[in-house]
Amino acid sequence: MRICFFGDSFTNGTGDEDGLGWVGRVVARARQTGYDVTAYNLGIRRDTSADIAARWRDEAERRLPPVYRAEGLLAFSFGTNDCADENGAPRVPFGRALANTESILSEATAFAPTIMIGPAPAYDEDAVDRRTRVLSEAERELCARLGVPYLAIFDFVASCDAWRQDAQRGDGTHPNRAGYAALADFIWLWPGLQNWLSLRTG
Repeated sequence: MRICFFGDSFTNGTGDEDGLGWVGRVVARARQTGYDVTAYNLGIRRDTSADIAARWRDEAERRLPPVYRAEGLLAFSFGTNDCADENGAPRVPFGRALANTESILSEATAFAPTIMIGPAPAYDEDAVDRRTRVLSEAERELCARLGVPYLAIFDFVASCDAWRQDAQRGDGTHPNRAGYAALADFIWLWPGLQNWLSLRTG
């Protein structure tokens, strides 16, 4: 199977001295379990839903051309940067962020089996994290309506000591290996991920 992971710096694994992030660790677990995975980490720092909407289809088609489409899976994880402050306002207003997400997922589900993992708190400003929590819940409702498996990670990350301690020792937002390892374990145990992986094992 070929998996494209689209997202932001948390998807990219920024801050991880091992260079794996949660994506690399989940892929490693999948391979150790017997899945033949080729993974493409397409997380870009500071990317918002608008940025991902503009690029994901082209990047997916380059990695999953028609001859390999039957092997393809798509994963999306974004939203924190939409909620970040820019000149006293969110970088992407709530309504536009949700519309971007609906556009991405509606098209993605017709392209390949798709899952979404919600945004993480930034730990930098309370207002940003409040907006991110609201967006996460709205994404959950949207995904339920679209039939896209969705895993909210906001509360897990917010209460994860390993993540918080890593972030405090780093740039205040991104964890190191311990935080990403904890999140990878949380995601790996999600039944939605296991069901999604099993779609491409035949």
